[in-house]
Amino acid sequence: MEKKKYEAEWCLLQNQFESYEKHSLYIKLISILMLFLSEIFSVSMISIFLILLVLWLQDAIWKTFQSRIEPRLLKIEKNIREKTEGSEFQFNKEYQLVETSGLSKILEYARQAIRPTVAFPHIVLMIILVGCSVVG
Repeated sequence: MEKKKYEAEWCLLQNQFESYEKHSLYIKLISILMLFLSEIFSVSMISIFLILLVLWLQDAIWKTFQSRIEPRLLKIEKNIREKTEGSEFQFNKEYQLVETSGLSKILEYARQAIRPTVAFPHIVLMIILVGCSVVG
């Protein structure tokens, strides 16, 4: 077994996996900033609501990309543990086995969007936006 090849692949994919997490956080922070600025500058609630919705969906798409790395990471860890040979650097080959037609991709994005760790800040921001527009 080429343990070093598995380790190299794992390090590369793990770094990418963590990078997606950081970018998801940036999207959430931008959403908070958008809401804050919309309140300061009295921007239309509908416009900000739609922007927040787009950012939520972008976050879901980003997290979908991240989730596609996880099965390969787990397989690499299993291969290292069990000393399996011959499947190093096969991310794209395995990725092609995943259904990625239009509807299945949209459903995958929707599943990611409703995960609590993705949905939480976005839903709260939309509730705040609607609440502020009703009160103000």
